[in-house]
This record gives sequence, C-alpha cells and structure tokens, in this order.
Amino acid sequence: MLESAKEVFVAKPPSASRILRPGLRAFKPGVERYTVPGAGLICVDLKAGDTIQVTDVEGGQPAEVIAAAPGGLIDPGLIGGAVSGRADGTLACLASDVASAARVRNRLEHDGIDLADAACMWLFGSESRAGAVHEFIAQQDCYLVVCAPGRPMYPEHQDTSTPIEVRISRKTIPAPNDTPLPDPLADPIQDIRISQSTAQAYTVKAGEYIQIIDVAGRQCTDFQCFSAAKLDKGLERPLDATTTRTLVAQGYPAPGLFSKGFDQDMDPLVEVIQDTCGRHDAFALACTARYYDDMGYPGHVNCTDNFNGALDRFGISPRKGWMALNYFYNTAIDEHNALYLDEPWSRPGDYVLMRALTDLVCVSSACPDDIDPANGWDPTDIHVRTYSDVESFPRAVAIRMTPDADAKLTQETAFHPAWAERTRNFTEYRGFWLPTSFTKDGPLEEYWACRERACVIDLSPLRKFEVTGPDAEALMQYTLTRNIRKLADGQVVYSAMCYEHGGMLDDGTLFRLGPQNFRWIGGDDYGGVWLREQADKMGLQVWVRSSTDQMHNIAVQGPKSRDILKKIIWTPPARPSLEELGWFRFTVGRINTFDGAPVVVSRTGYTGELGYEVWCHPRDAMTVLEAVMEAGAEHDIRPMGLDALDMVRIEAGLIFYGYEFSDQTDPFEAGIGFTVALKTKNDDFIGREALQRRKDHPQRKLVGLELDSNEDIGHGDCVHIGRAQIGEVTSAVRSPVLKKTIALARLDVAHCKAGTDVEIGKLDGHQKRLPGRIVRFPHYDPDKTRVRA
Repeated sequence: MLESAKEVFVAKPPSASRILRPGLRAFKPGVERYTVPGAGLICVDLKAGDTIQVTDVEGGQPAEVIAAAPGGLIDPGLIGGAVSGRADGTLACLASDVASAARVRNRLEHDGIDLADAACMWLFGSESRAGAVHEFIAQQDCYLVVCAPGRPMYPEHQDTSTPIEVRISRKTIPAPNDTPLPDPLADPIQDIRISQSTAQAYTVKAGEYIQIIDVAGRQCTDFQCFSAAKLDKGLERPLDATTTRTLVAQGYPAPGLFSKGFDQDMDPLVEVIQDTCGRHDAFALACTARYYDDMGYPGHVNCTDNFNGALDRFGISPRKGWMALNYFYNTAIDEHNALYLDEPWSRPGDYVLMRALTDLVCVSSACPDDIDPANGWDPTDIHVRTYSDVESFPRAVAIRMTPDADAKLTQETAFHPAWAERTRNFTEYRGFWLPTSFTKDGPLEEYWACRERACVIDLSPLRKFEVTGPDAEALMQYTLTRNIRKLADGQVVYSAMCYEHGGMLDDGTLFRLGPQNFRWIGGDDYGGVWLREQADKMGLQVWVRSSTDQMHNIAVQGPKSRDILKKIIWTPPARPSLEELGWFRFTVGRINTFDGAPVVVSRTGYTGELGYEVWCHPRDAMTVLEAVMEAGAEHDIRPMGLDALDMVRIEAGLIFYGYEFSDQTDPFEAGIGFTVALKTKNDDFIGREALQRRKDHPQRKLVGLELDSNEDIGHGDCVHIGRAQIGEVTSAVRSPVLKKTIALARLDVAHCKAGTDVEIGKLDGHQKRLPGRIVRFPHYDPDKTRVRA
C-alpha cells in the first residue's frame, strides 16, 4: 500500500492563495472609474491616448459628452467623436444646485472654459439597455465633461434619472504610489504626502479641517495631536484614547453626536466630520519597537519612533509608545477577550475628515507594518490635506451599494430642514440622516401621538426602483414570492424577495402603476442590482432604474391620519379619493388644489395603525410637510423619530432587516410566510423549491414573548428552557400600551406553542434569567382591526 501511495503522489510546487477582494478595485493599473449621478455631471482630465468608456449603468439614461481643450476649444473630435447638438442638459445641470454642479462649475471657471454655446455628443436614450457602452480615445490633452441630464420626476411618472459610469484607461500607467487622489474637497491649505513607513508633523489652526487619505487602500495611519496653547505652557497633553472612548461611549469617535477626540484634561481637540471607511482603532498603541522585537524583527522601523522624530522640532518628549487614533486599522475584541487584527476595510481614496477645535500640533504616520495583515502586507503612502475654516462640510459617513462600488456620503432627506429645527438627535440610516427623537417630546410622547392621534415619520431612505418594459410583470413574478399577476392597477402588495436557497434578500412593497409598470420599494440598494441581474439572465426586455433620489416620502400614521389627509389631498375624478382609498391601495393627487404639489398617497405603513404614506419629489417635500403639519395641528400631530417607530413596529410584529430576517432566514422563519404563494402561484419563482422544502420541514419560528420582569432585554439575548438554549430574541421593547416588556424571538419549532414558559438569559446566559412566556403574535391588535379601519 505504501508503494502504491508513493506512485500516486506527484510532487507539485505550492499554489498561491486564492483571495477575492471586491473591496479593492479589481481594475488593471491605470484604469480609473467615475460615476456621474443621475441629473449630475463630472469633469475629468484626459491625456492624449487615454481610452474612455461611457456606460449606461441601469439603461434608458441619456448622456451628454463634452470635450474641451485647455485653450478653450470645445469639440467632441478631441476624443474622436462627432457633434450631436447643443449641451442643453449640461447647461441646465450646471445652473442647478446639485452638489456635483458646483464642483464642475468651479473647475471650469478656474480654467477659463465657457460652455455657454458648447456642442456635445448625445449618447444612449430611452431605449438603451442596461450596460450599453460607447468607447472613445483622446486625440490630445483635454477635459472631459459627462452629464446624465434629467428633470424632476413626478411621483406618478417613472422618468427617473440614473447614473452613467465613465472608465478611463490611461495610456501612461502611473506608479503604484501615484494612484490618483480623490478631488480636493475645497482649495487645500496644505498638501502633505507621507511616504510609506514615515511620519510627518504639521500645524493646524482652530476651525481648520484635516483630511487623512488612504492613497492605495488597505493602509493604516496613526493620528495624534496636541493643544498648541498647552504646549506653549510646557504641558504635553496628547489626544487620549481612553478618555475619548469613555466620553463618547464608543470604540472611537465617528461623525454625529459622538464625534470628538479629547485629551486627558477632557478638553476636546478634534471633531470627526466625515468618514468613508467606518473601521478604525483606538485601543492599541501606534506600533512600537517593542512589538517588532517581540515578534522577532529587532530594529524594524515603527510608528512610535517616527512620531518621536517628527515631533522633536516642537520640543515634545519622545515616548516608548504613543497612543493614537489609529485610522483604517482593523481591530476587534473576540469572544475570548483577545484583541485581533485583520486587513483594513479602506479602499483607495478613503478618508477621514476632522475639524480642529483649537490650534493644534498634529502628527500622522504611514504605518510600516509588513509582518502581518495590518497594512495588507504591503505598506503604502498616506496623504494629508488641510482646509480653511471658512469652508463648510456636512457630517457624513459612507455607504456602498456593493463592495466594489464608490463611496456615497450620507445625505439629508428633503424634509431635513424641518427636523433640524426640532432636534439634534440624528442617526445614519441607509445613507441618510434620520431623527431618532425630537427634543420637545421624546420617544414616549411621539409613541402616544401615533397610538392616540397622529404622527409623521420620514421614511425617505427606502429604496425605490422603477420597473418598466414589456417583460416587467414577468420579472417581478419570477423574483418575488407573491403572485404578481393578481395585482391590479392602483394596488400595492407586500412581498419577500428571496435567493435560490430560500434566504431573504429583502422585503418590500410593489406598486402597480400600469400593465407593465411597477415600482418596487425595499430597504436595500442591492435589490435593484439583483433585479437587473435576473432580467439579464432571462433575456427579458425590462428596465430597472433607481428613483430613490427622485422620490422622498413621509408616513402619516395614527387614528386621525385620514381626517388630516382628506383635508389636503386633491384627487382627479378618475382616481380614488383619500376617503375611498382601501388598505394596500394608492392614489394620485395634489396638495390642496389642481395646481398643488403632485403626490402619490398609499394606504400603507409600519406602525400597526391606520395610516398612509405620501410620496413626492424632493423639491416639493417642504410644501407637502407643511401642509400635513398645518392640517394636523388641530389633532396635535407630532413628528416621530426612529426610537418611537421601533416601539410601535415591535408591538405590531413588523419585521426589520438584520433583526428578524437576513439571507439566512426564510420568510416562514421571519414570520411572513403569508407572502409565499406556494399554493396560489403556478409560475416558478426564485427560491420556490427551497421554500417548499423549508415549509415542509420547519426548524425555527418567530414568536411573541411577554416577560415578568421590567428589565431591558435586546437583540441577540438567548432564550432558554432549563439549561438548553432554544432560540434568541430578535427585537424587544417596554410596551407603553401593554405596560410590560415584550419581545419578538426566533425559537426552535419544538418549543413554539403559546403559553410555553421560557427564560431570557442575561450576563453569561445562566447567572441571570428573566422569566416569560410565549404569547399570541403580534402583541398589539393581532386581528389588525385598527390598520384596516
């Protein structure tokens, strides 16, 4: 046998690790990607010989392309194109107040380029397919301006504006550390390149901004700063990580309320304004000589020694180890209380923007660690820019629709000005700032307004997609679990969207606007990407285009919601009036009169009360909100934040992504098995076979719990019968109307009968238990008499 085994075995050289890194752009060196937002534009420098690819990402989106030479010549021939006509869409966009317009306008004015009479190429159109591409080659050095023109979309229409992608393949490929930096946020005061394995010190005045950029991605940088005034007094008070963590009650400061970094005297030094990475460290020291000595690399260059050298000219004493805010350093503490590290999350061009709260002496490093994954095994450069205190930058974090997508900063909804007058308590939700509660009332009063009178809730972050074309119904029938063929014009249906294995991708509502016209409203941007992928696989003639930025919405909920809206919603004779509108139906109307702001009103909601949602273009948002608040004044209507919304949705048994469901949860386990039309839908749909199997052989079930204790419980708490864990809590709240603590929990089907006694484990799950029992689900209005009223 041994001889036989030796004959079979053939020695081979070791194979390289196969690792997929979608977070790092998988482009060849010299390839750059730019996204033109719908109804927006970009400006890019080109060199002779560069190749340009212009792509209609979602289909049906026109593009205008302008090429301009530095001397002022404007001619599509500069990139090998031909004139199609005037650039009216580009000029309209430049004159607008969209964010991209200001940057391009300033760039063109700085370089003396006037587009007033510019000729352009028109690319794509209403019939272009998703992914359609045009390619050009720059004939000489020039500027490229690309616009995705669009007009405001009426809420009952579907002519949304969607992104255009531009890829530039440079003829001359830059060196690795010449990776293009993102455009400056404004005119910089300082541009500081920190070469790999070095550190530099610099000064910043109070009110100025500090932008720390990861040039090539996957690179850590340690940041430290001192009050210049205290240094002048001989006091060395660096930013103190322990003090900062304690005061912000977070692992590290982030944009929002808990954004400041403090010294040991508890004096604030910096405030984090923007963060496109979202993963940093404030526990470990900047790397030290001792660390490398202990790892078997004596004499290795380290950030602490680099800090000491850079700070020496300011008379700051050297240290054996510097605490710091370790930006882009990916660490966590595991269940065994061990601090571990992995490759950074940061992509090329990711940055952190801070504002100095006093005059500072700062120091930043480009970490030299090449003995573990801290810098992706390959240390690279860091770049620092500072900006004047006269600039103003919004607080923002970044989201990405897919791992390889460009970062998109947090936006304000069109209703934000009204909320900002009433509260400073905002949280980031799906790329938008939403209020968590309002200063005058607080969550409890907002809750009672919803249950007893009326409230208004901003739900603009919901993702909207216009699904149109001859095969629109076929696509939605195949991708949703409901029977879409039964959906009538003017009707809305709640459905799950599942993967092949039966796990949920998303849940949402589908509006039918016409025979082959639908609007999908869900929680995840990826839903649109996935729908386009399925349409492409099936060869369907259908367009799936995002309209999230074209349509913002508020929910008007509560027993008095109908009385409020019927006073202000005008509907044409062919449409249902507000009073006639049935549950899960929508109508088209205007605010107050025939000439008022256009709206779509649906009888839908997320509270378990009679309620409606009002959909409008962002330009009309304040008009709509003011009308609602004025009409609701006699009923004492109140704005509601996310804290109170969570209370009412848990009482009503309404599910939330990341809590009641994920891609590991099927609709039956999420408590929405009624959305899976296995008996009444004869057509095949994605996940059908798996869902039938899961239904026939259930493992877990979502149930309601009532507790005998008044103590708080929360998501992830273990549920026990005796020593055995039988499930976990998904959501919990102290119910004001029921006067008890209630929860939603996913339990093993063997223990799901109403009346079963269970215990919620706290501490380690065994040292402290909170008794409760399984009850009828949902807890509040289980027969839905109020929402159907």
